[in-house]
Amino acid sequence: MPFDDHLAERLRDLFGINPEISERKMFGGLAFMHRGHMCCGIIDRELMVRVGKDAYEPTLGEAHTRPMDFTGRPLTGMVMVDPAGLTEPAALRSWVERGLAYTGSLPPKKPSKPKPRKRLKTASKRPS
Repeated sequence: MPFDDHLAERLRDLFGINPEISERKMFGGLAFMHRGHMCCGIIDRELMVRVGKDAYEPTLGEAHTRPMDFTGRPLTGMVMVDPAGLTEPAALRSWVERGLAYTGSLPPKKPSKPKPRKRLKTASKRPS
């Protein structure tokens, strides 16, 4: 599932050069990580925003939002914002600020340890 490159550029412009922000391809889209926590992302043309469990229900009452449910099971604390709710730069900034506010309240994640590489099975040589 491709993601909206124009929306990705708008988000990159908002984040600017920030060492606490990184990008990661996830969910068939693009996620923006803040101090190791997913803050927001793009799936297809929609913005995914992490608002937290406390703000989840009130946020769903706002225009252009719906639960994040692309797996068939809603992920509490994450909402999707359709493109109509992102046309104005101030609206996009507001959503990004919500995601940053939530992830900023969390302790930074420790870098994950690299997974051990699997060894390739090779034919063993027997002495002749």
